[in-house]
Amino acid sequence: MQTKERVFHAIIFELIALAIVIPAAAMFSNKEASSLMVVGVGLSFYAVIWNYFYNIWFDKQFGSERATRSLLLRVGHTLGFESGIIFITVPLVAWFLGISLGAALLMEAAFLIFFFFYAIAFNWCYDNIRTRMVAV
Repeated sequence: MQTKERVFHAIIFELIALAIVIPAAAMFSNKEASSLMVVGVGLSFYAVIWNYFYNIWFDKQFGSERATRSLLLRVGHTLGFESGIIFITVPLVAWFLGISLGAALLMEAAFLIFFFFYAIAFNWCYDNIRTRMVAV
């Protein structure tokens, strides 16, 4: 992928995720949606930057032919990406929302479970749609 497409991919990924995560987090926590939106947008911004650099590295290591990646490689990709996020997000979420590190870790665990499946599904769909559009 070229830079424009990488940025497009990351932004679409984050926008769809925010549309799902913010209402769900508001339902399951005692925090207001506005506070969760601020946290979500901030973390999404960080994730877009991390996504850009992580995916450049990943493509160099494992090849840039994304449509033919195995499920195992997609799982490894997602685990690596999420591991790079967790060390930054837990302390920031705890600080901003005024919760303990343990509570932030539990919240992050729920997000990680969601994002694990979401990232695999999103990237599979994106790669297949992209392959069809490029072939046209």
